[in-house]
Amino acid sequence: YSSLELSRSVFTSHPVPANRANGDKYSVLLPTYNERENLPLIVWLLVKYFGESGYNYEIIVIDDGSPDGTQEVAEQLQKIYGDDKILLRPRANKLGLGTAYIHGMKHATGNFVIIMDADLSHHVIYIFIFFFLSRKQKEGDYDLVSGTRYLGSGGVYGWDLPFLFISPSFSRGANFLTQVLLRPGASDLTGSFRLYKKKVLESLVERCVSKGYVFQMEMIVRARQLNYTVGEVPISFVDRVYGESKLGGNEIVSFVKGLLTLFATT
Repeated sequence: YSSLELSRSVFTSHPVPANRANGDKYSVLLPTYNERENLPLIVWLLVKYFGESGYNYEIIVIDDGSPDGTQEVAEQLQKIYGDDKILLRPRANKLGLGTAYIHGMKHATGNFVIIMDADLSHHVIYIFIFFFLSRKQKEGDYDLVSGTRYLGSGGVYGWDLPFLFISPSFSRGANFLTQVLLRPGASDLTGSFRLYKKKVLESLVERCVSKGYVFQMEMIVRARQLNYTVGEVPISFVDRVYGESKLGGNEIVSFVKGLLTLFATT
């Protein structure tokens, strides 16, 4: 698997028009916790691809009091790229992924919101696959577009064997259980690479009660309840470049509790 080769092939076969002037603006939400080594890379890639495409954008970094100096790195990135493009909206403590997205959304000025991981497990090239799919979104008026590891060419790559039994396999098992219990009408419920209409995202978070790993699943389930339309595009999920995964036993227990709560209340 080569992200560089993928990038070249995608841009060769699907060139991105420059200087897009359709009035759309994309707000990218990047929750961070101990990502000082990954953050400069992901921000550089985002700035590069957004700049080359001509899309209007902003990157909102929501740091949860990282002890490794992630916030200081974000402040330096603001000086480099400008505080109109890099918005730092930190919080004092680690309060959960779901609430991080909610916090970041309050500061988003775009009419579309992209959520993604800051650890480079989601290659930035897939944002532009979302843009290619936006043509279909215009035709079908999709309310949200979700990256999926479980359809077409999607997959999981680069994981060490011991962790493979924890995270990717857990995600696949979590998706299977959710499909059986909730029938959500989407293939990847635990992924965190999505494009939302901002108004739709605001409507969904008003109804979501989850804070951690289960938040992503609940968003899809609530979308189905409200009859929002969901598009999917295959993506490859790769191991983080630096640092350690945040998925632990507490998140797994929280997911199971959240799944049972949704099954009982939806």
